[in-house]
Amino acid sequence: MNKWLKQDLWRHMVALTTAIFALFPLYLVIISSFNSTGSLQITSFVPREISWNNYKLLFTSPAIPYLTWMKNSLLVAGSVALISVVIGSASAFAFSRLSFKGRKPGIQLLLLVQMFPAILAISAVYVIMERVQTFAPGIGLGTQGGLVLVYLGGAMGVNIWLLKGFVDSIPKELDEAAKIDGASEVQTFWLIFIPLATPVLAVVTLLSFIGTFNEFILARLFLVDMESRTIAVGLQQFIGGQYSQNWGPFAAGSIIASIPIVIIFLSLQKYIVNGLTAGSVKG
Repeated sequence: MNKWLKQDLWRHMVALTTAIFALFPLYLVIISSFNSTGSLQITSFVPREISWNNYKLLFTSPAIPYLTWMKNSLLVAGSVALISVVIGSASAFAFSRLSFKGRKPGIQLLLLVQMFPAILAISAVYVIMERVQTFAPGIGLGTQGGLVLVYLGGAMGVNIWLLKGFVDSIPKELDEAAKIDGASEVQTFWLIFIPLATPVLAVVTLLSFIGTFNEFILARLFLVDMESRTIAVGLQQFIGGQYSQNWGPFAAGSIIASIPIVIIFLSLQKYIVNGLTAGSVKG
């Protein structure tokens, strides 16, 4: 017992403190969502009264198109995740397996671009999309299509590098065997790379979806119309005004918005560990 107190007690205390520190914000949001006063102040850790008014407000108020915001977020995040995986996997396969002029400078340029924070390009992207609006209104400033294009431009570099590391770990003997059997490069990509890359593709999909679903700055800049806003931009109106800080509906909306992410995370859980470590070891 003395040995446990000297060697293991402090480890358990550190782990418990860290867990409490990480879970307290989530607990505070949950408690606030059931608080009818609309504030973050709590008098006790166990609520004496549970009110569903904040949740009812999200679905009954005509001034709050919450379901529309949720649909917009799912549409934008799903489109970015799907398109980024398709383009990223094909690009990673090309950079890893194919020989073409400019291959090495191209992959180095992708790495160089990722060194600069994306926020530096906001002004330039805004001007570009404003010009695009004049001849292609469907993908210009203020549209969800334009926002998807901007998100894809920011996510391509990271996704290609992550997927390329996995492709490099696949033995080239498989490609050579496929060529001997008469398979083309496209057939090798679909029949060999895609089945083997399922774990890392799942991770890229998950990371792209979560990052886009929770993004606020670009979505707030591009989406002005109330009906076209994403969930992050829409919920901000509850706490954005100086005299209209209503944390109750904001907390309730945040909890409901987290449900799709939790479902996707649990659905892809078996691929996450393998996918996050894929490409880290050669062979």
